Amino acid sequence: MADERDPFAYPPQWEADVVLSDGGTVHLRPIVPSDAEALRAFHGRLSERTRYFRYFGPYPMIPDKDLARFSTVDHHDRVAFVALLGDDIVAVGRYERLPGGDSAEVAFVVQDGHQGRGLGSILLEHLAAAARERGVGRFEAEVLAENAQMVRVFRDAGYQVSRAFDEGVLHLEFAVDLTEASVAVAWSREQAAEARSVHNLLHPRSVAVIGASTDRAKIGNAVLGNLLAADFTGPVFPVNPEHKSVRGVRAYPTVLDIPDPVDLAVVAVPAAGVDEVMDACLAKGVKTLVVVSSGFGETGPGGRGAERRLVDEARAHGMRVVGPNALGVVNLDPAVRLNATLAPTLPGPGRTGFFCQSGALGTAILADAAARGLGLSTFVSAGNRADVSGNDLLQYWETDPATDVVLLYLESFGNPRKFARLARRLGRSKPVVVVKSGRNTVLPALAKTGVAVDDASVQALFEQAGVIRVESIAQLFDTALLLAHQPLPPGERVAVVGNSSAIGVLAADAALGQGLVLAGDPVDVGAQAGPDTFAAAVADALRREEVDALIVVFVPPLAIPGTTYARALREAAEGLPEAGTKPIVSTFLAADGIPAELAVLGPDGAPTHGSIPSYPSPERAALALARATTYARWRSSPPGIFVRPADIDPAAAKSIVEAALTREPTEVELTDDEVIALLGAYGIEVMPFHVVSDPDAAVAAGAELGLPVVMKTASRQFRHRSDLVGVRLDLTAEDAIRNAYAELRLVSGVPEVYVQRMAPKGNSCSIGLQDDPSFGTVVSFGLAGVVSNLLGDRAYRAVPLTDTDAAGLIRSPRAAPLLAGYAGGEPADLAALQRLVLRVSAMAEDIPEIRGLMVEPILASAAGAYVTGGRVTVGPPPSKHDSGPRRLRSSG
Repeated sequence: MADERDPFAYPPQWEADVVLSDGGTVHLRPIVPSDAEALRAFHGRLSERTRYFRYFGPYPMIPDKDLARFSTVDHHDRVAFVALLGDDIVAVGRYERLPGGDSAEVAFVVQDGHQGRGLGSILLEHLAAAARERGVGRFEAEVLAENAQMVRVFRDAGYQVSRAFDEGVLHLEFAVDLTEASVAVAWSREQAAEARSVHNLLHPRSVAVIGASTDRAKIGNAVLGNLLAADFTGPVFPVNPEHKSVRGVRAYPTVLDIPDPVDLAVVAVPAAGVDEVMDACLAKGVKTLVVVSSGFGETGPGGRGAERRLVDEARAHGMRVVGPNALGVVNLDPAVRLNATLAPTLPGPGRTGFFCQSGALGTAILADAAARGLGLSTFVSAGNRADVSGNDLLQYWETDPATDVVLLYLESFGNPRKFARLARRLGRSKPVVVVKSGRNTVLPALAKTGVAVDDASVQALFEQAGVIRVESIAQLFDTALLLAHQPLPPGERVAVVGNSSAIGVLAADAALGQGLVLAGDPVDVGAQAGPDTFAAAVADALRREEVDALIVVFVPPLAIPGTTYARALREAAEGLPEAGTKPIVSTFLAADGIPAELAVLGPDGAPTHGSIPSYPSPERAALALARATTYARWRSSPPGIFVRPADIDPAAAKSIVEAALTREPTEVELTDDEVIALLGAYGIEVMPFHVVSDPDAAVAAGAELGLPVVMKTASRQFRHRSDLVGVRLDLTAEDAIRNAYAELRLVSGVPEVYVQRMAPKGNSCSIGLQDDPSFGTVVSFGLAGVVSNLLGDRAYRAVPLTDTDAAGLIRSPRAAPLLAGYAGGEPADLAALQRLVLRVSAMAEDIPEIRGLMVEPILASAAGAYVTGGRVTVGPPPSKHDSGPRRLRSSG
């Protein structure tokens, strides 16, 4: 059977572009017979020592017979991957199934010049993923004890490795199933590698501008001028085949004519000429590209093809790409001073990182940040985002010591599941503020590289990840100014101090409207109060224990300049230790940003921590403060732990789903018995019931189940209506059961009726699963009722859920206070509901074939949470964008 398999036919999803530990890239794919000569050449480039470690002997040449065997595999029992840099193989990894079991022998070899770049661990990840697909459960390896580097690859992969030593050879064995440790190792390496690739982009030692024009109306001239004006610390090389110099700097006909290495190339030639430029950059060994040229994916199918070729070629030769159609990249670090953009105006240096997609918007964003006094550390405008995306920047900023706050302007998601994972991790140390546009429409180029996500899912994703969502660029900067210059509020109690009672009341009302709590009445020092009195009132408010944050409102009096009051405010704050733990926002002189008098300047002369932001209105100040308070509450809450119930049987559940899919391979609804069995495999018990078709059977079922019982029509059209027209409750006698049967049959016209043991009375709830094509399975929770249904009052969380997520989910619907004893009612057993949510979440993780599930009604009361029904739809599992071995998002 294996011999009959086509050696050229491998699963296409096994191909991948991957980022290495030094930030470079390679292309990974299964080997095919036509790779034989490239494999022979690869073997010839290996040192004697490397060949000895791999083959336990000299093995100077590969005989033709071995070459045919090595390059021809069945992609099932024998699997091999090659790592390609351009047309050259730089590493090979393979496994071969051992006879009579689920074990395979694994081995790999890396070209000497590419050792230490993480290729071994990447090959092991991809081989293990392929092995799991092919039913291989264990890997075995023979490694020379002196081959410390290879031993380290196996040891550090996160698997439980057993070892035996015999005559200088280590025999290693381990199961290839994913473990918590192996996933953590892979994600840690992914973060380090992708962060390094962005570091290379933002810290070039030299820059070439390809298409540097002498015409000041051309973008190539603008980029070169901005690089020179920013005083980039490395050499800048204009590339122009027609002129010897551009803007007074010596120019070169092509990038290949530049005598020095080139780290970053900014491409500003028409789209038709980019292929030729790419060839030269590949030959030159350029590390990163910023393509500001337009005419690619935004123009239609032809442009998308050119864009895909550009990215595929770049990645295959080790390069990352920003763009095309990008504004460019900025690094305001004084040691770099990089402005490789079309934007002439830059803000000062600061500790805020900014990513956006739109080039035109990026120019306005940079100018706005400069006008408001918000300094930036780095800025990337990715245009069509064909390669480098916001997720790459999140990886970089997580470990960037120069960035404290992250701002994102997103028009679409490239990989929403990965975004949720990265933002959640980053948000624990640095706030992430996002404007998500494109609710109703998205630019064509971004639609092709993005994933549509409905707004409810976006909101759920952001809330779960601790992301601060804002509605506009103005709100983005309002929030960023506070986060960048003031501490996070330790609580929600706010004091208001001002010199106008009218504006003080406005500020207090705005704070209450945003869900903050007033720490006493607004303090009005009076319009005639001097700067010292004003500053003393501010200091008194900050010292109060019951105050967590301060809003200062100020109307300039006629006699004394307002700037004097501003300096008094800043000096009062600087002299108080409480100002280091309690944020201050102000509406001062109608200023928007950081006025000079409220700025605390750093060594570089830019506003730094301790500066007091000012807003044009109390409403905007209160809104920014409320968002910071919500984030601080999320950040200080326990991150939660991923809980898997102990008493579950995933194997039994999978067999139920597999059997159902034999009836209908595309999508099938499970029968009642299958639903009960599936839920039961995850410890979710459904109240006992019988399906009957006549009144006598209904009476017998009631006697067997025990009275009282509930009866429901089998017609879902009536059974799930909130007015209970298809349900009869609390039936305690034979006559009542017969009457109920007659009524239900008359209502529905269907003879089948459910007779079920009556659960303790409680609030009716439901837990659902739905497959979101963008970021995976979503768990939802809501209370039943006409109003809840009408308002769409459901809460959502993305799988997997922590215990904290589960607790938050059942408390998030607006009607949730009904479960906690609202208006004197008896509180429900919330812990029981949380356990149900975690069981459903575990089911979603284990069985991706579940395309839809609804567990309802769940009657929640002080006695517990009782499940009375459910329905499940299963089908082929959707693709998982953030699972499996490390890979870059597909450029297609």
